Amino acid sequence: MKRRQDGVPEKVPRLVSHLSPPTIRGTAALTHRAYEGAGLGALIGEIGPCGESAAEQAAFALDLATVFQLSFRPRLAAALQHAALAHCRVFRVGTGFAPRSAAPLRVLALVVPGDLMTNTPLDFITAHLDVRLDLLFVLPGEGLPAEIPDHDVAFFAVSEAGPELLARLSALFAAWPRPALNDPARVMRLARDEMARGMSGMAGVCVPELVRLSRAELERSIETWPHWPAVIRPVGSHAGRDLCKIDAPSELAPYLAATPGEAFFLARFVDYRSADGLFRKSRLVFIGNRPMLCHQAVSEHWMVHYLNAGMSEHADRREDEAHAMAAFDHGFAMRHAQALASVARWIGLDYAQIDCAETRDGRLLIFEADVAAIVHLMDPPALFPYKQPQMRRVFAAFEALLRERVSRARQPA
Repeated sequence: MKRRQDGVPEKVPRLVSHLSPPTIRGTAALTHRAYEGAGLGALIGEIGPCGESAAEQAAFALDLATVFQLSFRPRLAAALQHAALAHCRVFRVGTGFAPRSAAPLRVLALVVPGDLMTNTPLDFITAHLDVRLDLLFVLPGEGLPAEIPDHDVAFFAVSEAGPELLARLSALFAAWPRPALNDPARVMRLARDEMARGMSGMAGVCVPELVRLSRAELERSIETWPHWPAVIRPVGSHAGRDLCKIDAPSELAPYLAATPGEAFFLARFVDYRSADGLFRKSRLVFIGNRPMLCHQAVSEHWMVHYLNAGMSEHADRREDEAHAMAAFDHGFAMRHAQALASVARWIGLDYAQIDCAETRDGRLLIFEADVAAIVHLMDPPALFPYKQPQMRRVFAAFEALLRERVSRARQPA
């Protein structure tokens, strides 16, 4: 691969129908096994034997990197990923769960190196569809391969990248010769502070006041913060890592002493308990501009994540979620129709997610917007039977979006 020359427009690689990239198990298949309780050895066994060619060895190393990410060994995972991408930049995700036709929809996802939150995890969806998914890794400072597999539609799957790489991907998006979804130029808008500013004042929407501050700025100005209680987290943290509610300025120093990071988000805490005293947080996906419910977690604690909400242990919470899914289109979606439409327009992406709730005064409370949240069907059907039809509707809507874009591009001008 040649290094890029800054300032020179990047050429789109040649699209070649007969190219067959090395096959990986992929993030979805390996995460599914980890979700079932498979340990490190079992996950490595899922990858299968390492092939003899350099490309096959690169595929093995890339899957192994995913295994070590799932096993919370980020340094080893990063080293393996780097080694894999030094030898190969295009990979084909294995078929996973569903049988394929002889002519599946061909999807190319443009991705960048990083951890499990860096790119949209499309294979959690495409594994259930008649879709062939290839991944093209775009590396900072490195040119693209001369040839890549031909495809029907491209999906720019980057979630986190620096401004230079996002600008490069945005230029590629504009020049791409096939229909392309999710313009990277709009991804930067999803940063927590950008989102708080951008959605502020929307009718029917509550986005808590939020600022981004350095550690030193926090220490200097915490006494002037007007909103108590407050929620604090390091910039770049996900899944509730180091997220904390502090009730008074005196609680900041102990938090900073125990928490690494040089920049933090500080936000007003909103008490969104329902009338029964429980917190309900929903993950919605926008496919086109259509909101669809992917899960609703119910918990007695304000920091709600599906894995810590006790959904498996509480039948009443599963019944609550089942009702929310069944009633969503004529319930939640109708109550917040104007707010959801405004949020979707502001996000401006073909595919994105929001984590949200309802405030006590009936507004749509937005916690975050993203393109990297997992939209999946990993929960055991015996315990969560209502999720099978709901998530298959979500997956079908995603495939319909892809096929509509392909069909539109093939129509004569």
